[in-house]
Amino acid sequence: MRTGTPHGSFLPRLGWRAWTLACLAACLGAVGSVSAQSPLALDDMRRQVAAASTPRPPWDGPRAGPAGLRGKTIAILAEDLRNGGILGVAQGVREAAKVLDWQVKVFDAAGTPAGRAKAAADSLAARPDGIVLVGADARAMQPHLAPVAARGIPVVGWHVGPVAGPVADSAVAFNVSTDPLLVARITAMAAVVGANGRAGVVIFTDSNFGIAMAKAEAMAEVIRACKECSLLEIRDVAISGSAQAMPAVTRDLLARHGKRWTHALAINDIYFDYAVPELIRAGVSGEALQLLSAGDGSAAAFLRIQARAFQTGTVAEPLNLHGWQLADELNRLMARQAPSNYVVPVHLVTADNIAHDGGPRLLYDPDNGYREIYRSIWKR
Repeated sequence: MRTGTPHGSFLPRLGWRAWTLACLAACLGAVGSVSAQSPLALDDMRRQVAAASTPRPPWDGPRAGPAGLRGKTIAILAEDLRNGGILGVAQGVREAAKVLDWQVKVFDAAGTPAGRAKAAADSLAARPDGIVLVGADARAMQPHLAPVAARGIPVVGWHVGPVAGPVADSAVAFNVSTDPLLVARITAMAAVVGANGRAGVVIFTDSNFGIAMAKAEAMAEVIRACKECSLLEIRDVAISGSAQAMPAVTRDLLARHGKRWTHALAINDIYFDYAVPELIRAGVSGEALQLLSAGDGSAAAFLRIQARAFQTGTVAEPLNLHGWQLADELNRLMARQAPSNYVVPVHLVTADNIAHDGGPRLLYDPDNGYREIYRSIWKR
């Protein structure tokens, strides 16, 4: 796994219903409910998908802010550095910190409760000027972060809550993330557009994570709002058990739905890693069944898209850019200024745009000059 929530975080399993309600309340109010616009016009979906698929999307983030503060020490409190998404963000923070002339200390929680407690204590003992929390749940970490808040040390996070922005009831002043429900809607719209309004859809999700359920429901809303589409079913498969479960699940779905199944949508690319071999064994073609993911952007997904082998799209996170934004948000807070409130636009990676924006390196890294822009803000 690389990115997103849960597709980049090993979040403590707090109960998906609570997370779903939190995310739906925060997210749907911002992006609007599909049902309020039903039925969605196919031309409108084409416009939204085209906008999300535009290569080299122009920078629409901050262009002004405080100069970079020199000589600072920051701590990266990482949920699990074995996770590709968390590692990519941490590398982005380190890259930006080098420009800012900051010292960086990294503390890896290794995805365990004991590891979280130790990493938090060690990061506080390092007496940092700021902390970057990467991939952990901000509210679950609050008992460990309370001493940080008491000392007035600013904290920013990546994928530490259901939406971008401040995290209520936590020490995290700003959570860097794309909009998870907009990610889901664009993914579903891409399936509808690809099928010219006649998609037969199965959605894969993981009920252990509220954000995954919220994204699955957002995708389902788009499919339900399409007059001639069919939502065949929403299949609950735990990400942690996808390697074992997906071969049998794929065979069952093929037997159950046959040629009516034209598109698979998922909250994470990892499901497709184990579905594709079964599809090949069953003699299914990539034209008959197409795969799209509402998040992740794994190297395997990029390879499938490049080869035009079943997967036609993934909404990938700009991990390195998010690392630079985290450094900028922390610099603003240390300079006693408000966060920028920037939310990176959703980007759908397809075979038509994969040659740009980091695609040849099997990742999404926007060709929009963000490094130079942040350097100019920091006067570096």
